[in-house]
Amino acid sequence: MKAWTRSVASGAVAIAGIGVAVGSSMGGTVAQFISVAVVAVVVGFGWPHFLGIPAKKTNGAVVALAGVASAAAAAFVPGPEYLAWTPLAIAAGVMAAVVVQLIRGTGQSHRLESAFGTSAGVLLCGLGAGWIATARLTGAGSMLLVAAITTVVALLIGMIRWPDTIVGPLAIVFSGLAAPLAGLVFADITVLPATIAGVVIGAVLAAFRALNSTRPDRVAALGFVALGLAPAFAVGAIAYFMDRMLVV
Repeated sequence: MKAWTRSVASGAVAIAGIGVAVGSSMGGTVAQFISVAVVAVVVGFGWPHFLGIPAKKTNGAVVALAGVASAAAAAFVPGPEYLAWTPLAIAAGVMAAVVVQLIRGTGQSHRLESAFGTSAGVLLCGLGAGWIATARLTGAGSMLLVAAITTVVALLIGMIRWPDTIVGPLAIVFSGLAAPLAGLVFADITVLPATIAGVVIGAVLAAFRALNSTRPDRVAALGFVALGLAPAFAVGAIAYFMDRMLVV
């Protein structure tokens, strides 16, 4: 599969995943937790396929469990520090990734790559709890909706069949424009905080779009799904921290 086709496929998957994670917030915290947990499991078990590392089921379980634990903490701990336990979930996931490689033993292939790759997946999957934290902080509207719209815009720009040197800046610019517009129309957020959030989100997703283009043509289907969902999933934490620092 060519890089552009891969970008379109992973972008479409990411939009669907964000739609589920954000749309479920209308049903309450429990419904959103279930949705985010499902996305975390999909990301977790797909991430080793994207990286092409061994022990895919075990490493996938580590990533998925870290994401689910982080989502559970964000959903059920008392506020207002809804992501207070997320660093612990991520740290436990990273330690579990290292333990898995120790158990595999000396001489096994790609132990270092597996440890680092799984740890990166744990980080991205754990940060997905930010969608729940943002919804609990300011409700289903506000920065949650602004971040979701901005993410979709950045993902759509990333589907354009142009080089990364063009698409990357375009994603940042259009995200920076879409966020304040969404803030003015759908939420009570001023232009400056929304613009900063939009630029940051656009930059993160543009970076992952560039990462996508560096992968070889042959990547398993679960790998495409994970690559599409993981960066958009992690945007939830950006939305939460931007909401805490610039809005609330």
